[in-house]
Amino acid sequence: MSIHPAIAPGNLAVITGAADGIGLAAARRLAGMGMRVALVDVAAEKLEAAKAAIGETASIHLVDVSDRDAVTELAAGLGPVSVLMGNAGVGGGGDIFADPAVWDRILSVNLMGMINVAQAFVPAMASSGAPGLVINTGSKQGITQPPGNTAYNISKSGVKSLTEGLAHSLREKEGCQVTAHLLIPGFTYTGMMKRFIAKQPPAAWTPDQVVDTMLDGIASGQFYLWCLDNETTWKVDARRVLWNAQDITEGRPALSRWHADYKDAFARFVAGE
Repeated sequence: MSIHPAIAPGNLAVITGAADGIGLAAARRLAGMGMRVALVDVAAEKLEAAKAAIGETASIHLVDVSDRDAVTELAAGLGPVSVLMGNAGVGGGGDIFADPAVWDRILSVNLMGMINVAQAFVPAMASSGAPGLVINTGSKQGITQPPGNTAYNISKSGVKSLTEGLAHSLREKEGCQVTAHLLIPGFTYTGMMKRFIAKQPPAAWTPDQVVDTMLDGIASGQFYLWCLDNETTWKVDARRVLWNAQDITEGRPALSRWHADYKDAFARFVAGE
């Protein structure tokens, strides 16, 4: 069974943040299915290594997705695109009291970069009448909002909203055969993490496991491509999401999951009591 009609030999996939981690794993997988892959990143040496590993079906493009003009120029030069994976992202940051320059970088890459890529590539995909696939990499942090990394959380919350709106717009566009999907990784051992943790933690998934889940979800028509890890079950994740939403409906304080007065109630809720 075909995963998606856009994933076909000879078709072009454009992947941002493709020099490492989830983006590289996706590029390898799609190239293995016969696709041509355009690897987009700012890490020149890693891009060269990625191309060498994938082979002649890969091209490399040194582009910062926060640079709108550079992204527009890239889209104009690549020709018809069948698969677009907006995956470039940076970590770090902190709460509202963190360095404003760090906030600027995170939002310009993780959120505005995603918007730049979508606006540069998706209109032509949507109007072509050909099957197309858009995958944007979000994060569980953009949904459950753990405290301490507000800048990153906001960027990934924005990606969630962007991709939900994009999916609706594509669905409403007459003759459009492009679908959009939100990839939601959990604890994954990527290049972002390798800078701080030399060895993969037992609890973390590999990027290849994330890509497995991504492709399985697309094949079954899911929009939310939710990933687990080696210590979290779907039941626990689902209860965390519900608790967060019910902070509003139950009139609880913001982020009550981490509030001392609600610690025991949250534990009972996750246990299903």
